[in-house]
Amino acid sequence: MTDMAELKKRKEPLNLAIVHVDPDAFIAHLMGWLEITAFITAQRAGQAEAPADGITPRLSAEQLKTTGVQNVGNDAIFAFCMTAALKGDKAAVDKVEAALAERMGEEFPGSFALSYFRANIGNPETLDDFVGQSGKKLLVGDIPPPPLRAKENWSTGLRFFEKARASNFVHEIMYPLAKWTRERWTETLDKGVAFLQHIEDNVPVLREALGDARNDQAFTANLLLKLAPAVDMELNDDYQGFLRSLARRA
Repeated sequence: MTDMAELKKRKEPLNLAIVHVDPDAFIAHLMGWLEITAFITAQRAGQAEAPADGITPRLSAEQLKTTGVQNVGNDAIFAFCMTAALKGDKAAVDKVEAALAERMGEEFPGSFALSYFRANIGNPETLDDFVGQSGKKLLVGDIPPPPLRAKENWSTGLRFFEKARASNFVHEIMYPLAKWTRERWTETLDKGVAFLQHIEDNVPVLREALGDARNDQAFTANLLLKLAPAVDMELNDDYQGFLRSLARRA
């Protein structure tokens, strides 16, 4: 089967592997995802026809190096590394890297994305730089001291939120991100309100934001919007409107 039904079939186990940070499942199902996305892309471009046996073609070593396949791998690896970082599960990332390098070589699809979580980027510039460096700190448990913690949590949450929305695994990242956001800000409410700006104004705002029991995109967007003043961060009017629209539920 080489159609959209097969695409969905192959993506579902990868989705679960990302949500639950399951390295074994991710390793087992990544190649299938690379194969079906590469085939459908080629088919749409008129460069491939449905095989007579209905079996999605395997990818050669050379095909694994092509830009399209590498991009799909980078997206999936970035998503897995993000959810692993939110759980502080460095071992899961290490296991995925080792297994994929053994099977496909050091330049396996996704290796470029993983490098953002490994390298020391002194002056982050791109969104990928910021997410990778924040994720790297979470993976090794590099937690800032209380006076800086809430602000760094807010900044990390914003970068992860932006990156998630550009991923094919947006929903799979958003749920762990919302859970992490709730946990970090509950910790702030319990132990760190003394380090917030304008405590008398922002503590009630924080309580109200945490009162939303759903761990989803709307919850995270609302908290980022409402708590920016509490950590002395400014959002321009357009971005405030953007977050406000995402915070609304139908």
